[in-house]
Amino acid sequence: MFQEAAKHPLGDLVRQSPPFDISHVPDDSWMKNKVIVITGGASGFGAGFLRRWAAAGAVVIAADINVQNGDQLVRDVKKETGNPHLHFVHCDVTDWQSQVNLFREAVKLSPHGGIDTVVANAGIGGGKRPFEEPIDLDRPDPPPPDLSVLDVNLTGVLYTTHLALWYLPRNPGSSPANPKCVPSEMHRDRHLVLLGSYASLMPIPGAPLYGASKHAVLGLYRTLRSMSFMHGIRVNLVCPYFILTPLATTVVRLALAGGTAGKVEDVVDAATRFAADPRVVGRAVSVGPKLNVKQDVDGEWHLVEGKDPDAEKRAMWEVYLHDFEDSDVFQRRLVSIMNRITEIRGWTGWARDTIAAIVYGLRSLWK
Repeated sequence: MFQEAAKHPLGDLVRQSPPFDISHVPDDSWMKNKVIVITGGASGFGAGFLRRWAAAGAVVIAADINVQNGDQLVRDVKKETGNPHLHFVHCDVTDWQSQVNLFREAVKLSPHGGIDTVVANAGIGGGKRPFEEPIDLDRPDPPPPDLSVLDVNLTGVLYTTHLALWYLPRNPGSSPANPKCVPSEMHRDRHLVLLGSYASLMPIPGAPLYGASKHAVLGLYRTLRSMSFMHGIRVNLVCPYFILTPLATTVVRLALAGGTAGKVEDVVDAATRFAADPRVVGRAVSVGPKLNVKQDVDGEWHLVEGKDPDAEKRAMWEVYLHDFEDSDVFQRRLVSIMNRITEIRGWTGWARDTIAAIVYGLRSLWK
């Protein structure tokens, strides 16, 4: 079965780009005038994204539940960068209507009336009560578990993604995502960036709900990237290691004491590689501490201690590279059907637009 599957790669059919060169330095200038919505934009990664992309000349709408921090951050970054096109919008990602209001406000604030990139970044680390330590379940009215982590990290991300799937294809002047495009000819984008975690890739003891939420984000990404071509959008994923942001609790900081943690700027750099290059479609990276490593003849990476002229420093690693290199019959048939639907939609859209143009012309003659 596996030999047969290996003969049927699906990368081209789902419009996935090839693995990208980690050593390549992104060209931030492509982001100038792009309209970007960031949830969880008042601190941590969100604040880092805002600063870097504002410096590149992007129009950034930062959304957060923390009004004081968000408003002050936008004011500060405006002064730092001289970019006047920065905005803060209050948003509770667990509230559907709040997110609807965010996207509608973003379109109003957009100079061209559309959104180029959505970054589903908002997240929390843990709830008030440990899920794995039930209490008072012998009471007549036992308390339910605190699922606020899922409310923010999963439901909130699903709300953001659902809205992005509506607004991105309707971005005026944009074209369907294409890994073979020429960036200089692409003036608008249709891009969704999801924030996963190392908890998307491995278990973290003591954080079952956080791990469940981030595994779910990984599943969302892997599924969406196999069908996002139907909407003409590109979906990418960033999975940070432990980073000392406000999300890192005292327990996490104590656990990392004497060890290594990643840096916010490396996570920002990873997301920028996606946001600044419209050719990157359906790719995921993990971001951890910057390590001195060397690749052997078999392609395996090893930690290097001391000086070695052949070693390099890396904080970023591509993950889930090979999902579409091997496919079963069901996957092939389903993707083929989705491609056929896309073709039919294209002809239907052409016919609809043609009829509308003729009707418009006839109406002009009747006036």
